[in-house]
This record gives sequence, C-alpha cells and structure tokens, in this order.
Amino acid sequence: MDLSVVQPGFHSEEPVLAVERLVTVFDTPRGVLRAVDTVDLAIRHGETFGVVGESGSGKTVMALSLIRLIRPPGRIASGEILLEGKPLNALSEREMADVRGPRMGMIFQDPTRRLNPVFTIGTQLAEVFQVHFGWEHRRAWEQAVSLLERVGIPEASARAHAYPYELSGGQAQRVMIALALALGPDLLIADEPTTALDVTIQAQILELMRSLQQERGMAILLITHDMGVIAEMCDRAAVMYAGHFVEQGAIDRIFHDPRHPYTRALLESIPTQTGPGEPLPTIPGVVPDLVGQPPGCRFADRCPARLEYGLEICDQVEPELLDFWPGQSVRCWLYQEAPGHSPPRRQDIA
Repeated sequence: MDLSVVQPGFHSEEPVLAVERLVTVFDTPRGVLRAVDTVDLAIRHGETFGVVGESGSGKTVMALSLIRLIRPPGRIASGEILLEGKPLNALSEREMADVRGPRMGMIFQDPTRRLNPVFTIGTQLAEVFQVHFGWEHRRAWEQAVSLLERVGIPEASARAHAYPYELSGGQAQRVMIALALALGPDLLIADEPTTALDVTIQAQILELMRSLQQERGMAILLITHDMGVIAEMCDRAAVMYAGHFVEQGAIDRIFHDPRHPYTRALLESIPTQTGPGEPLPTIPGVVPDLVGQPPGCRFADRCPARLEYGLEICDQVEPELLDFWPGQSVRCWLYQEAPGHSPPRRQDIA
C-alpha cells in the first residue's frame, strides 16, 4: 500500500480538534430540542477520546455536528469547531468536502445502511481516490484492494467485486473503516463501531483501529454506550447525559474514582457480578425530554445522591462542568458552592 498518499498532512502543538460551547438543536412542533448543549472538548494527536452515555444522550448528534452533517430540522445553533485551529463553522459545503476524508474520517453506525447496495465495495473505495486525486480507474482500484487487505478483508482482490449484501457484519465494518481511513485523516470519528458485532469480531475491530492509529498517529473520537470499550481503548473520556457532559477526565480517574452519580450508576450497571436468576442492574427512569428543559440538574429525577443528601438546589439550578481535581471535571452540586448551598462532598475536592 502506498502510504505516501494517506499519511497525516498537518502537525502542530494545537489539539487536532477543539470544540467550544457547541449547541446543536432541532426545531420541532413542540419547540426547540437541544440535542447537544454547550459541549467543550479537545483531542490531541495520537489520543483516543471516548464519549459514553445511554441511547438518546446526544452522542451521535454531536459526532455529526463535528463533521457538519446535521441536516434540517437540525442545525448548529452556536459554538465553534476548530480543526488544527481552523474554524469549520463558516466553511461552505464545497470546502467541507475537502475536510471530510482528507482531514476528518467517520465510521458510521450500521455499515450495511451506509454502503451503496448497487455498487461493489471495490468501486466505492476506488471512487474516493478518483474524486479526490483524479486517479485513473486501474490505479484507484489497486489502491482500494490494498486498503481492503490492510483492514483484514480475506482474499481482498476477489472481495473487492462483492456487493455489500454479500459481506458479513464484521466485513462490512472493516470496509467502513477502510473508507474512513482512505485519505489518511488526522481525526477518525468512530460512532458505535462495534455495535451488533459478536465479541470476537468486536475485539478484532478494536484491535484493527488501535493498530491503524499507532501506524498513522491519528486521533480517534470513540463514541459508544459500552463502558468496557471505553476502558480498553481510551486515554480520556467524557460521560454524556441529556445533551451535555457531566464528567470528563483521564480514563483511570473515570473508572477508579468516578465523581458524578450518573458515572457511578453506569459503572454499577455493568453486569459483571450478577449471579444466575438475579436481575441485571439498571438505572431507574429515562433520559429527560430535551424540549423545554426545566431548571436544575438533568439527572436530578434519577439521582440517588440528591435524595441521600436532600439537595433542593438540584431541582432549581443547573450546575456547571468545573475542574475540581487534576485532569477531572464534574457537573454536580455535591461539589459546587452556590448562594445558600454548601456542597456536602466539599472534603473530596482536591
């Protein structure tokens, strides 16, 4: 494989991706739904940053916002997205086409829906090189086969002539990875890359992503609901709930010293200690309606700590995401002060 055409082309001291106060909304008949609400993050070269949370927490909408694929009735309402320090918000669709692929790649959920059913996978991969580099068909096809070999597709020359319906789930996901990495992006956004795969194939896909990252030095934004995948793959992670981050930090702090009650509840819900016949651990309640959010913490109705400490402020004022420990921030009234409110876990603050 000719790596000269797919190596990352930008190197700087700045984060690969910086997101500042991102807000993405959907205009609905009931009002404005704030799917992503004032999200901040920064990802460095060679780093894997994870975003974890329940379905409906806003993870996929955030990912699509970053690569500017939100379509009406959705829209980016405010905030800034910076790639290598350069703002993406003001770019035209034509300019964004030069960012998607060469600068930012994305692995979408459900690869069988993202691959065009009427073209072979070789044709779809070759088209990337023909469109972006102007290569003639034969050279583009050879590069497509080489990419299929690199992502572990057996008998790549023959499989390049296959249609998407002829692939297994694991093979289709490998093709999606090949498409996302074809032009050597600085940042790979992977949205639930192992969903619906059995554990063996899941492990192979994660190992493939890790190997390609080490080979190319790219950053990865990994979005998942699986805490085990986060623990295995990520350097840092953010826990997302109802459109915004409730905790963010180094992966060892998130897992070994979680501070937000929602983070703790997610970790306690992992069915590792459940015996035969015992119910699986769950988090009571559901993610709140994101249209017309009431004041207060969005996790308040489901939060055991609010009841334990009798925290009335949780229903009245929304806390901010603040740094309380080196490399770890949390959005919770257990640690924040406010007029008339003294944090009950003040002694835990570094």
